[in-house]
Amino acid sequence: MRAPILALKDVRLADGPLMLFDGVDLALDARVRACLVGRNGAGKSTLLRVLAGQIEPDGGERNIATGTRISFVPQEPEIVGETLLDYATAGGAMDYQAQATLTDFGLDPQKATQGLSGGEIRRAALARAFAEDADVILLDEPTNHLDILAIETLEDELAASSAAALIVSHDRAFLERVTRRCFWLEYRQVKRLDEGFAGFEDWAEKITAQEAEEARRLDRFIAREAHWMARGVTARRARNEGRKRRLESLRQDRRDRLKDTRSELNMGLASSGVSGKRVVEAKGVCKAFGDRVLLKNFSTRILRGDRVAVVGPNGAGKTTLVKVLLGEIPADSGEVKLGTNLEISYIDQARAKLSPETTLREVLLPKGGDQIMVRGQPKHIASYAKDFLFTDAQLRQPVRTLSGGERNRLLLAKALANPANVLVLDEPTNDLDMDTLDLLEDLLADYEGTLILVSHDRDFIDRLATSTIGLDGHGHAVETPGGWQDFIAQNPGFFARLPVAAFAPAKGAAPKVEASPPPRAEPAKAKLSYKEQRRLAELETLIADAPAKIAKLESALADPGLYTRDPAAFQRLSGELDNVRTRLSSAEEEWLLLEEQREALAAGR
Repeated sequence: MRAPILALKDVRLADGPLMLFDGVDLALDARVRACLVGRNGAGKSTLLRVLAGQIEPDGGERNIATGTRISFVPQEPEIVGETLLDYATAGGAMDYQAQATLTDFGLDPQKATQGLSGGEIRRAALARAFAEDADVILLDEPTNHLDILAIETLEDELAASSAAALIVSHDRAFLERVTRRCFWLEYRQVKRLDEGFAGFEDWAEKITAQEAEEARRLDRFIAREAHWMARGVTARRARNEGRKRRLESLRQDRRDRLKDTRSELNMGLASSGVSGKRVVEAKGVCKAFGDRVLLKNFSTRILRGDRVAVVGPNGAGKTTLVKVLLGEIPADSGEVKLGTNLEISYIDQARAKLSPETTLREVLLPKGGDQIMVRGQPKHIASYAKDFLFTDAQLRQPVRTLSGGERNRLLLAKALANPANVLVLDEPTNDLDMDTLDLLEDLLADYEGTLILVSHDRDFIDRLATSTIGLDGHGHAVETPGGWQDFIAQNPGFFARLPVAAFAPAKGAAPKVEASPPPRAEPAKAKLSYKEQRRLAELETLIADAPAKIAKLESALADPGLYTRDPAAFQRLSGELDNVRTRLSSAEEEWLLLEEQREALAAGR
């Protein structure tokens, strides 16, 4: 069995009086893609930084195989350098590799690093990580600020990479597609599941049930021991003194377990009253900024109780569409009619930027006082903050001390205090842990008002949306019933023909959609892309090398005494032979498709 390339053993780390890790063991094997799952505040980002060597633990060991190179993409990357190419090569990547990965993520390598949007910052950091050709890639919430097409590009890059990966993400659909192992950070330790994320939730439920049963047995045992003590048995004998000390130890263990037990979120959501049956009706709406056409002859009708998702690449005009539909900005032409008795509330990170030095109390009560109005009823600020898992002490702390998930919970607390019959969610899932996402989904599923959802989270959309509007960024908008999977099934190829780079603001432009100049018309494709050419060369090398590997393995397996002498080696070599043959067959099929495509493009077909 090969040793892991990166491992932690019995790691302990405290953040002041709070113990984050107490005996953490984690081993990352070569070429294995794994996820790290845990609640907000459990220490997932900190654990990634320990693995990256950026934080020294208080105790335990960090072991890394000789020569192992690590690339780490934090939650909030800092992009420095004059151009994106300068940034992407700063870690040692070759120019051609950096240019290729930046292009794959839809970025111009010569673009200045100043004035980048959140999505561009994220894509640049990911491009640098893959360009460095590391042995281990650590990704902290990599899908934040990415549109669905960019997430699919990330999935492709991970699939093509030979690096091991450890990923912290709230995006279920993404994790199900890319992971083969799960690590669960819970109660200051890490548990391991040797399956992809698709099997995580069932496994976690079984573990939780087992721990609950163990806790019940411990409680019963403590009750019996306490009864023994209450009977007046003298504790003069040494064995009775020992029994007494054991009872105190058990009670302390129980107190520690209860302290570690996660409090439950108590979010609430209520409609402010019944709106008119028609919420929005739009007919023939057009909208452009300069020569950039975002909407062209779009019509829709949103009725009370509808849950409408809006999807498309970054910069395609999703937020602009919502503003037009709600009458916040005028359409250039066409007609938009709003219903009666509409009370609209937003959960929108871009609108509700939090000042780093503002305290949580000041965010929730900007005018001071101790009472906050929660859906029309006064509630003490400490009690309301506790509903969102914030302590009294945190109310006095500045926003900069919060994790990304805690900041999003704070925005939820602020927005959900207001009653509304139309709720607009603009990327609400960023940084939230999965328990919070589940609760938010349950609240929205029971919400009696109308929901408009802008999100890149495919699973979140599929669970909630009754219809989905897709925008391609060139004025075309299509609405179909159902969620993301329904949209793709009913509109095959709607997004596939659109390069991600087409939606990035031009060099020097402000990141807002309104300030972006129109993209140039894409010329007809005359040859394979750089990525496709590189893949074709890789396939040719693999196909050329595979026969020799197969012959070597077949020769070793031809030894008549191998199975008797070393059954484990026989099984290992047999598995390797099957694997090489499978890879060769797949490579030949992929090569044939690319070669046919290259010939067709060369012939002008």
